Amino acid sequence: MEDADYKVRLDIFEGPLDLLLYLIKKDEVDIHSVSIERITRQYLDYINTFKMLNIDLASEFIVMAANLMYIKSRTLLPKAEQPPEEDIEEDDPRWELIRQLIEYKKFKDAAGFLSRKETEQEDYFAHVPEKVAPPVQEVEEPLPDVNIFDLIRAFQNVLKRFEEANDLGDIVDDRYTVSDKIELMLATVQPGGSVQFSSLFEKATSKAEVIVTFLAVLELMKMNQFRIRQDHILGEIEVERKSVT
Repeated sequence: MEDADYKVRLDIFEGPLDLLLYLIKKDEVDIHSVSIERITRQYLDYINTFKMLNIDLASEFIVMAANLMYIKSRTLLPKAEQPPEEDIEEDDPRWELIRQLIEYKKFKDAAGFLSRKETEQEDYFAHVPEKVAPPVQEVEEPLPDVNIFDLIRAFQNVLKRFEEANDLGDIVDDRYTVSDKIELMLATVQPGGSVQFSSLFEKATSKAEVIVTFLAVLELMKMNQFRIRQDHILGEIEVERKSVT
């Protein structure tokens, strides 16, 4: 790849606790019942994908990865061999992490509630003329939030299917750059139009081309040319191009 050193810098990243809450929600399990072994494996998969894409990661993500691996190692030790810690009150090494997740979710939910209230209040006025009822507005059911973690999950699925269908080993295809793919997608997806995320990779002939295509999608999102949406949680992701105003 000509731009093998291409580095993505996104402003849409959330923190490591957001990623853990996303993984827990995706698995539809209670926070108190989280499997450290499973969530550590999934978390590291995401970290490895970020590294493969050469995406800048905040140090907090790496610190959390180390913490998860430490907790996982402790869960594998017999109680008699657990490291002595003066301040520890619980036998379950997961408990401190679970406490952090619960507290963080409370603040995140509260912030989301206040944000929704602020948006609702924008449609109201302080003074309404007498005997004039405010217009009745239909409330649309909001679509599920789609964030960078949903997009990475979709990319992981595309890459997995590609590798299963193509035994190409480590063949490097340097025919395309991120700029090439950006131009191709802008020519393919018309303003106001949309395509399924997975369809963007149908003609890819190498793992390198799959990666470059995904980097182009991220760059177009950063340029505010593309946005992503989902009709339901964990459903098919669609990529929509911004309309011309």
